[in-house]
Amino acid sequence: MTAALAPWAGTLSALTPELATALGPLLRRLDALIGVPEPVAGSEGEPDGYGGLARGRRPERLLPSEWLLAEEYPEEFLRRWTEGELLELETELRAPEGRGQVVVLVDAGPAQAGAARLVQLAALLVLHRRAAARGSELLVGVLGDPPGRLIGGDLAELLPRWLKARQHTDPEPEDVRYAERALDPAAQCWLLTSPRLAARLPARRRTVASEETGWNATGVARVTVRVDGAPAVELPLPPARVAVRALRGSGFRASAQLDAQLPAVGGALPAFTTDAATLLARGWRADVLIAVALSGGHPDGAARPRRHELFGPVIAAARTSGRLLALCVRNDRLELHVSGRALSGSDGYRVKSATVGLPEIGSPEFAELMAQPVLPLLREGDALVLPVAGRWRRIERGGRVSADGPVVSTEGGQPFRRGREPRLSPAPLPAGAAGAPHLVHGGGAVGWSEDGRTWEVRPSRGEHRRIRLGEGETEVIGLVEDGFEPVLITCTRAAGLVRAVRADGVRTLTALSGGTTAPAVHPRLPLLAAEPRPGRVVVANATDGRTHAVIRSAH
Repeated sequence: MTAALAPWAGTLSALTPELATALGPLLRRLDALIGVPEPVAGSEGEPDGYGGLARGRRPERLLPSEWLLAEEYPEEFLRRWTEGELLELETELRAPEGRGQVVVLVDAGPAQAGAARLVQLAALLVLHRRAAARGSELLVGVLGDPPGRLIGGDLAELLPRWLKARQHTDPEPEDVRYAERALDPAAQCWLLTSPRLAARLPARRRTVASEETGWNATGVARVTVRVDGAPAVELPLPPARVAVRALRGSGFRASAQLDAQLPAVGGALPAFTTDAATLLARGWRADVLIAVALSGGHPDGAARPRRHELFGPVIAAARTSGRLLALCVRNDRLELHVSGRALSGSDGYRVKSATVGLPEIGSPEFAELMAQPVLPLLREGDALVLPVAGRWRRIERGGRVSADGPVVSTEGGQPFRRGREPRLSPAPLPAGAAGAPHLVHGGGAVGWSEDGRTWEVRPSRGEHRRIRLGEGETEVIGLVEDGFEPVLITCTRAAGLVRAVRADGVRTLTALSGGTTAPAVHPRLPLLAAEPRPGRVVVANATDGRTHAVIRSAH
């Protein structure tokens, strides 16, 4: 890689050295065309150190070189002081609220095939670098796809998926407006398209239009690019041999974060059944349990999946105290499987399936149970407790089974939600929450509502909050804390839009939206596990949507 591309080393690490070097001239020219990067500092907010140089005359911020000028040339120093031309350190202010995601809408129609895709590639690299500099996430939406369906993750995952996106027709202005309506209002939205569509959106900012304009003996050699209606500029393309390889996807390096060896996950979304940062899911066979350790939820921690082949279909499971516990059905009996540290008397929990309310294997009711996420399994003293058929069931060592109260979260046919279950609240319920029609808890905070719209929330620390939800069919699926600020996690029933709702604002988590089932919310950590598209589970921060891990099924 050349010295001129050294500042781009982190971004270009997703490409092969050959493609990174060949794309360099186009990349640098396009970076200049797109303009000066938006500053990270806000115009108001808390001081956040010094962010650069400015012209002024505040003595406490003047550079040492200016004081040397005062000693050597006092008249010039006074002139610059009077005119405000002295160099000083500029205070950087950072606003407390987030700056939103960077979303790029790409035209994948016939007019943008070929060389124009190389311009899109360079633009994605430029915008990814700028998004990282401002602490934001880059997401890519394909015009013509369902609204809210966005491609996220690191570049090594994002670029191959963007390259495979294809539409049979060129988009229209309404496609752009349709896609923009589903985005977070705080998102910075760019459009990569053809001059034809750009001309039909004359007032739109952040638009990059490109088309082929120059050829040589080997093919297209130059493209013309216009940014926001400015004069068109002709840019060079990589050599034809490198360009063809790039358009075929052979110029991308494989992602180190993705775990392509994950055993095949079944139709139900993985679940957080305990406070551990571990996702549990059935495989495509119901007697396979897949445990994915998330390295404590750290953003840089790799997901570590492990496959457990058991002796029968998995009903409930938990990761606790260095063990993986799973209750499985063998013939007509429920038995405990222990992986890890031995559990004394583990064979004493063998009971008949019917005594805990399990339907018969092969029945439609049992198939419906297997289509749901793995149920939680609690240890209370020497007893195991699990929610089955609308009741909590307690299995004592020795095989005695007793009912232990109703499962509140499943009343009315709703799916089980750990965050809605009063029994599993880590904090005592406030007087107003006891008996409320709507309840949610998580991370030490508790929220409740009489109408499902206006929520009273008591955080683990700090002042009571009131959060109001907007209109529409919205389900509250969890509650997390950002610091000690409570955040309701909601999901719309129609479009599957996932949102983080605070007392002072709403953020749409577009990269986690669009799935057929609601995401799983961790009971203690601000983590979400969502399946925005089949076979791809995204684990992300529940407050801002930043991706922690991407897990693909090998099926």
